[in-house]
Amino acid sequence: MHALVIIIHLIACFSLIMIVLLQSGKGQGMGSMLGGGSGSQSLFGSSGASSFMTKATTLVAVVFMLTSLSLAYVSKSGQESVVTDFTPRTQQEQPQAPVTDGETTQ
Repeated sequence: MHALVIIIHLIACFSLIMIVLLQSGKGQGMGSMLGGGSGSQSLFGSSGASSFMTKATTLVAVVFMLTSLSLAYVSKSGQESVVTDFTPRTQQEQPQAPVTDGETTQ
């Protein structure tokens, strides 16, 4: 089950990257603002109905977030935290220097 969620997560990740890169930017209306394009598309105007790419981005983003949350939940419930298992070096038993016959070095 864990491997299936990871596979879905990776597919959603790469799909989200590709969908975002394929979309046209919001700044494409800058040329029409200066008189270079038609007046039907303005920079600050309404965008109209959502396109297929916008809906696909939303859907894949929701899948990505759900798989992220499920992977976080599964990894948390599966094992204890590494931070709680950590014991500092000062509390561990440290090897002691061998005892000599009364000689001291300074």
